[in-house]
Amino acid sequence: MKMINNAERIVELAENEYQEIFGIRKETFDKNLEILEAEYAKEHENGGRNPRLCVLDKLVITLGYYREYRTMKHIAFDYRIGKTQIFNAIKWVEDTLVQSGAFSLPSKRVFEQYNDEIEVIVVDDTEQEIERPKRGRKIGIQARKSGTQSRRKS
Repeated sequence: MKMINNAERIVELAENEYQEIFGIRKETFDKNLEILEAEYAKEHENGGRNPRLCVLDKLVITLGYYREYRTMKHIAFDYRIGKTQIFNAIKWVEDTLVQSGAFSLPSKRVFEQYNDEIEVIVVDDTEQEIERPKRGRKIGIQARKSGTQSRRKS
């Protein structure tokens, strides 16, 4: 079984499918790819070993990781590489795009200039422990004997 070829798959995508699949528009995808390829060329201008993941694969992995909430282990299984390489690819893409400054958010002062009220909604999604029966006890809840018999109709 061969590795996923993202270059062939992306060529076939229509412009409106980028938003559905990657969560960003085609223009943003292309700009991301351009920034990453320029940085990669700068980092590897002296040569080096060929990586298992190309720049396009790293970008697709990162966008898929954030879009689908897949685990790194599942992505690593698809690409037939280690989980650490997936982590390193995602980290490199994040750091490179942040350092480029092309996708930074405006400063806090810009938001403070507006007099609109900000509504904050807090959702508590903490996990609760499940009470499990003690070992050695019968499974299930014991019913009262007097309330379990059905009454006869006369």
